[in-house]
Amino acid sequence: MATMSTLHELLIDELNDIHSAERQLVQALPKMIEGANSETLSQALAEQAIETEEHVDRLEEIFTTLEKSPGGKKCLGMEGLIAEGAALIGDYGDPDVRDAGIIGAAQRVEHYEIAAYGTAIAHADAMGHSEIADRLKKTLAEEVAADRKLTEIAEGGINRLAATEFGEGETVES
Repeated sequence: MATMSTLHELLIDELNDIHSAERQLVQALPKMIEGANSETLSQALAEQAIETEEHVDRLEEIFTTLEKSPGGKKCLGMEGLIAEGAALIGDYGDPDVRDAGIIGAAQRVEHYEIAAYGTAIAHADAMGHSEIADRLKKTLAEEVAADRKLTEIAEGGINRLAATEFGEGETVES
C-alpha cells in the first residue's frame, strides 16, 4: 500500500474499506437470516440486507462523485466479525441462545460500521465535501437505527428466552 499524504487519500482508503465491509455483509446476511429462529429477528436481518445493498449503492455513487473506482482493499475487520458470527450459528444448539448470539454478532458489525462511517464523515466534513458527508450521514443514521432495533429485539424477549435454558429468565413469546 502506498503511503498516504493527504486527508483526501485517507478518505478514499476509508471509503474502500467501508465498501468492502458492506459487500462482505451482503454475502453474510443471508446465512444469518437462515440461522435465526425468531421470525422478528429474521425479518430485521432481511430488512438490514436490503438496506446494506442500498449502502453499497450509495458508496458507489460517492466514488463516482470523487471520480474514483471502489476496490483494491479488503476490510479485514469485517472479515473477522463475519467469521465470528458464522461460528456462532453452528456453535449453539438451542435456537434461542443462537438468536441471542446472532444479535450480538450483528451488533458488533453495526458498531464497527458506525465507527467507520463516523470517521469518514468527519474527514469529508473537514475537506468541505458536504454532499458526500450528507450521504454518509444518511447511512450512519440507518446503521444506528439497525443497532437500536437489534437491542429492542434482544430486550423484547430473545435474551429472556435464551436465559430460560438455565432457569434464569421467564418464558415469553418472540
